[in-house]
Amino acid sequence: MSDQAVEKAGELSTSTVSDALDRLGIAGQCLGIKPMDVKFRLCGRAYTMRTVPAAVVPGSVGDYIDDVPAGSVVVIDNGGRQDKTVWGDILTFLADKMGVAGTVIDGNCRDIHRCIEINYPVFSRGWSMRTGKDRVQLDQINIPVSIGDARVEPGDIMLGDADGVLVIPKEHEDKIISLAQEIDEAEEAILEAIASGLRLDEAREKFKYHQLQKREK
Repeated sequence: MSDQAVEKAGELSTSTVSDALDRLGIAGQCLGIKPMDVKFRLCGRAYTMRTVPAAVVPGSVGDYIDDVPAGSVVVIDNGGRQDKTVWGDILTFLADKMGVAGTVIDGNCRDIHRCIEINYPVFSRGWSMRTGKDRVQLDQINIPVSIGDARVEPGDIMLGDADGVLVIPKEHEDKIISLAQEIDEAEEAILEAIASGLRLDEAREKFKYHQLQKREK
Protein backbone atom coordinates (compact mmCIF):
# COMPACT_ATOMS: atom_id res chain seq x y z
CA MET A 1 0.00 0.00 0.00
CA SER A 2 1.11 3.54 -0.73
CA ASP A 3 2.38 5.54 2.25
CA GLN A 4 1.81 9.15 1.21
CA ALA A 5 3.57 10.64 4.23
CA VAL A 6 6.73 8.68 3.45
CA GLU A 7 6.51 9.64 -0.22
CA LYS A 8 6.17 13.34 0.64
CA ALA A 9 8.97 13.22 3.21
CA GLY A 10 11.22 11.50 0.69
CA GLU A 11 11.01 14.55 -1.57
CA LEU A 12 12.42 16.84 1.14
CA SER A 13 15.94 17.46 2.46
CA THR A 14 16.95 16.87 6.07
CA SER A 15 17.91 20.55 6.35
CA THR A 16 14.41 21.67 5.40
CA VAL A 17 12.73 19.17 7.72
CA SER A 18 15.16 20.11 10.49
CA ASP A 19 14.00 23.72 10.20
CA ALA A 20 10.39 22.54 10.45
CA LEU A 21 11.24 20.53 13.58
CA ASP A 22 12.88 23.60 15.13
CA ARG A 23 9.83 25.68 14.33
CA LEU A 24 7.66 23.19 16.23
CA GLY A 25 10.15 22.72 19.07
CA ILE A 26 10.67 19.01 18.30
CA ALA A 27 14.16 17.58 18.86
CA GLY A 28 14.21 15.09 15.99
CA GLN A 29 17.74 15.57 14.67
CA CYS A 30 19.86 12.43 15.24
CA LEU A 31 23.07 14.27 16.05
CA GLY A 32 26.38 12.62 15.23
CA ILE A 33 24.88 10.02 12.86
CA LYS A 34 26.29 10.35 9.32
CA PRO A 35 25.94 8.50 6.00
CA MET A 36 28.72 6.13 5.01
CA ASP A 37 28.52 7.77 1.57
CA VAL A 38 27.29 11.31 0.89
CA LYS A 39 25.24 9.95 -2.02
CA PHE A 40 23.07 7.90 0.34
CA ARG A 41 19.43 8.85 0.90
CA LEU A 42 16.87 6.96 2.91
CA CYS A 43 13.25 7.42 3.86
CA GLY A 44 10.96 4.90 5.51
CA ARG A 45 9.27 3.92 8.72
CA ALA A 46 11.41 2.85 11.65
CA TYR A 47 11.82 -0.79 12.62
CA THR A 48 13.52 -0.25 15.97
CA MET A 49 15.72 -2.36 18.20
CA ARG A 50 18.12 -2.03 21.10
CA THR A 51 21.33 -3.94 21.73
CA VAL A 52 23.04 -4.43 25.09
CA PRO A 53 26.37 -5.85 26.29
CA ALA A 54 26.46 -9.61 25.84
CA ALA A 55 25.47 -11.91 28.68
CA VAL A 56 27.68 -14.73 29.94
CA VAL A 57 26.09 -16.89 27.25
CA PRO A 58 25.90 -14.39 24.36
CA GLY A 59 22.73 -14.03 22.31
CA SER A 60 22.28 -13.18 18.65
CA VAL A 61 22.77 -9.75 17.10
CA GLY A 62 21.39 -9.99 13.55
CA ASP A 63 18.86 -12.82 13.18
CA TYR A 64 15.95 -10.33 13.25
CA ILE A 65 16.65 -9.24 9.66
CA ASP A 66 14.33 -11.84 8.08
CA ASP A 67 11.35 -10.21 9.81
CA VAL A 68 11.95 -6.61 8.71
CA PRO A 69 9.19 -5.43 6.32
CA ALA A 70 10.23 -4.14 2.89
CA GLY A 71 10.42 -0.34 2.81
CA SER A 72 11.27 -0.08 6.52
CA VAL A 73 14.40 1.50 7.99
CA VAL A 74 16.31 -0.65 10.48
CA VAL A 75 17.04 1.56 13.50
CA ILE A 76 19.57 0.16 16.00
CA ASP A 77 20.22 1.75 19.38
CA ASN A 78 23.66 0.40 20.27
CA GLY A 79 24.10 2.98 23.00
CA GLY A 80 26.58 4.93 20.89
CA ARG A 81 29.16 2.16 21.29
CA GLN A 82 31.93 2.48 18.73
CA ASP A 83 34.02 -0.49 19.88
CA LYS A 84 31.41 -3.15 18.96
CA THR A 85 29.86 -3.15 15.49
CA VAL A 86 26.29 -4.36 14.97
CA TRP A 87 26.00 -4.27 11.17
CA GLY A 88 28.15 -5.75 8.41
CA ASP A 89 28.22 -7.03 4.85
CA ILE A 90 25.90 -10.03 5.28
CA LEU A 91 23.17 -7.87 6.81
CA THR A 92 23.73 -5.24 4.12
CA PHE A 93 23.42 -7.83 1.35
CA LEU A 94 20.26 -9.40 2.78
CA ALA A 95 18.57 -6.11 3.67
CA ASP A 96 19.13 -4.83 0.15
CA LYS A 97 17.77 -8.07 -1.32
CA MET A 98 14.65 -7.78 0.88
CA GLY A 99 13.92 -4.20 -0.15
CA VAL A 100 14.72 -2.62 3.22
CA ALA A 101 15.03 1.17 2.84
CA GLY A 102 18.22 1.56 4.87
CA THR A 103 19.87 1.27 8.28
CA VAL A 104 20.50 3.82 11.04
CA ILE A 105 22.82 2.95 13.94
CA ASP A 106 23.70 4.80 17.12
CA GLY A 107 27.06 3.05 17.11
CA ASN A 108 29.36 1.64 14.46
CA CYS A 109 29.01 -0.54 11.37
CA ARG A 110 31.66 -2.40 9.38
CA ASP A 111 32.27 -3.67 5.83
CA ILE A 112 31.29 -0.28 4.46
CA HIS A 113 32.65 -1.23 1.02
CA ARG A 114 29.58 -3.46 0.60
CA CYS A 115 26.97 -0.79 1.28
CA ILE A 116 28.78 1.65 -1.02
CA GLU A 117 29.20 -0.99 -3.72
CA ILE A 118 25.48 -1.87 -3.86
CA ASN A 119 24.20 1.58 -2.86
CA TYR A 120 22.47 0.41 0.31
CA PRO A 121 22.17 3.43 2.66
CA VAL A 122 23.80 2.97 6.07
CA PHE A 123 24.01 5.84 8.58
CA SER A 124 26.06 5.45 11.77
CA ARG A 125 28.53 7.17 14.09
CA GLY A 126 31.41 5.60 12.22
CA TRP A 127 32.92 2.29 11.20
CA SER A 128 35.39 -0.25 12.51
CA MET A 129 36.42 -3.82 11.73
CA ARG A 130 35.78 -5.05 15.31
CA THR A 131 32.80 -7.37 15.47
CA GLY A 132 30.03 -7.11 18.03
CA LYS A 133 29.63 -10.90 18.08
CA ASP A 134 29.82 -12.15 21.67
CA ARG A 135 30.23 -8.51 22.78
CA VAL A 136 26.68 -7.22 22.33
CA GLN A 137 23.37 -8.92 21.78
CA LEU A 138 19.85 -8.02 20.71
CA ASP A 139 17.73 -6.94 23.67
CA GLN A 140 14.31 -5.82 22.37
CA ILE A 141 12.59 -5.08 19.06
CA ASN A 142 9.91 -2.49 18.21
CA ILE A 143 10.43 -0.31 21.26
CA PRO A 144 11.20 3.41 21.66
CA VAL A 145 14.95 3.95 21.25
CA SER A 146 17.45 6.81 21.41
CA ILE A 147 19.41 7.66 18.26
CA GLY A 148 21.82 10.59 18.50
CA ASP A 149 19.81 12.05 21.41
CA ALA A 150 16.54 11.86 19.44
CA ARG A 151 13.70 9.57 20.51
CA VAL A 152 12.58 7.19 17.79
CA GLU A 153 9.42 5.11 18.09
CA PRO A 154 8.39 2.20 15.88
CA GLY A 155 6.63 3.55 12.79
CA ASP A 156 8.18 7.03 12.93
CA ILE A 157 9.54 8.26 9.60
CA MET A 158 13.33 8.27 9.27
CA LEU A 159 14.81 10.65 6.68
CA GLY A 160 18.48 10.70 5.78
CA ASP A 161 20.75 12.38 3.23
CA ALA A 162 24.26 13.82 2.95
CA ASP A 163 23.69 16.10 5.97
CA GLY A 164 22.70 13.31 8.35
CA VAL A 165 19.50 11.67 9.54
CA LEU A 166 16.44 12.73 11.54
CA VAL A 167 13.16 11.35 12.81
CA ILE A 168 9.70 12.66 11.96
CA PRO A 169 7.48 11.54 14.88
CA LYS A 170 4.36 9.82 13.61
CA GLU A 171 2.02 11.85 15.80
CA HIS A 172 3.24 15.12 14.22
CA GLU A 173 4.22 13.93 10.72
CA ASP A 174 1.50 15.77 8.76
CA LYS A 175 2.30 19.12 10.41
CA ILE A 176 6.07 18.67 10.08
CA ILE A 177 5.88 17.71 6.41
CA SER A 178 3.50 20.57 5.63
CA LEU A 179 5.80 23.11 7.30
CA ALA A 180 8.85 21.65 5.57
CA GLN A 181 7.13 21.98 2.20
CA GLU A 182 6.34 25.62 3.02
CA ILE A 183 9.98 26.28 3.92
CA ASP A 184 11.22 24.49 0.80
CA GLU A 185 8.94 26.54 -1.46
CA ALA A 186 10.09 29.81 0.15
CA GLU A 187 13.77 28.94 -0.22
CA GLU A 188 13.30 27.94 -3.86
CA ALA A 189 11.56 31.28 -4.46
CA ILE A 190 14.48 33.11 -2.84
CA LEU A 191 16.97 31.25 -5.07
CA GLU A 192 14.99 32.12 -8.18
CA ALA A 193 14.73 35.78 -7.09
CA ILE A 194 18.46 36.25 -6.48
CA ALA A 195 19.26 34.37 -9.70
CA SER A 196 17.16 37.03 -11.45
CA GLY A 197 19.18 39.81 -9.85
CA LEU A 198 17.29 40.68 -6.66
CA ARG A 199 19.44 41.50 -3.62
CA LEU A 200 19.58 38.72 -1.02
CA ASP A 201 18.27 40.93 1.79
CA GLU A 202 15.35 42.02 -0.39
CA ALA A 203 14.56 38.45 -1.41
CA ARG A 204 14.66 37.27 2.18
CA GLU A 205 12.34 40.08 3.23
CA LYS A 206 9.96 39.41 0.36
CA PHE A 207 9.60 35.71 1.14
CA LYS A 208 9.78 36.10 4.95
CA TYR A 209 12.98 34.05 5.26
CA HIS A 210 13.61 35.00 8.88
CA GLN A 211 10.21 33.65 9.93
CA LEU A 212 10.75 30.23 8.36
CA GLN A 213 12.47 28.68 11.40
CA LYS A 214 10.92 30.91 14.05
CA ARG A 215 9.51 28.87 16.92
CA GLU A 216 5.72 28.69 16.86
CA LYS A 217 3.98 29.76 20.05
